Amino acid sequence: MFYHIKELQYDAKPTRPDPVFAKQLQEVLGGHFGEISVALQYLFQGWNARGDEKYRDLLMDVGTEELAHVEMLATMIARLLDGASLGDQEDAAKNPVVGAIMGGMNPQHVIVSGLGAMPADSVGNPWTASYIKASGNLLADFRLNLTYESQGRLQVTRLYNSTNDPGVKDMLSFLIARDTMHQNMWEAAISELEAQENIVVPSTFPKHLEKNEVAYDFYNLSEGEQSSRGRWAKGKSMDGLDKFKYYSKAPAYGEKPFLKPAPKHIHNTLPTIRSEQDEGENE
Repeated sequence: MFYHIKELQYDAKPTRPDPVFAKQLQEVLGGHFGEISVALQYLFQGWNARGDEKYRDLLMDVGTEELAHVEMLATMIARLLDGASLGDQEDAAKNPVVGAIMGGMNPQHVIVSGLGAMPADSVGNPWTASYIKASGNLLADFRLNLTYESQGRLQVTRLYNSTNDPGVKDMLSFLIARDTMHQNMWEAAISELEAQENIVVPSTFPKHLEKNEVAYDFYNLSEGEQSSRGRWAKGKSMDGLDKFKYYSKAPAYGEKPFLKPAPKHIHNTLPTIRSEQDEGENE
């Protein structure tokens, strides 16, 4: 059950209209790493969680908070669009400043949403549920959540540096701070699960069923040897079960593939390379 209160989690009041920035702000609302994505990702992970109830509560708590961030951003976008509707485009054309502002805004903010936010990114791509992942493996999911919070915080900080509106900066600084907490939170949860399960997902797959002889090999497949300097190329593996081995060239463990000719009714190109047996018969 969800309960909505009318107060925002934090103020969303710009000092002036700015339809161009409203368009940019759509990215952290309805983009791949936006608040709609993280809210629904965490909630679905929580609804699907089996086992330790503290992780389910963690997901439900933070997923619900992200819904509050959706509301804050939607409110800010709507307020940035105040005064942006111009019925007479000829008047806009007479004023270069007004024309530039109107030219840079998202026309769907007028035509489609009536000066309101939309579930879409900054270039108008509709938000899609394919952005969210809920695998049932919490360690895998929490690592992805950390990535989403990292990308989200990165985008919000870039937006913070793209505006000089103190009201917008104030709200964004709150979101940046919450993303700081959420990154720390997911890191803590990941560390806890790694201490229980080790670091490789899934930890429950029988070790003897994988090709352990290649499980810790690093293959250099680019020019130069710079990758040999990394922690991943030498020393004890991160799961503590073996040592990393560095190869200047990747070994080929398989044979050169040969595909039989397709049946005639498929009408593929006929093979032009004769077999070694045919060549020997013709010599």
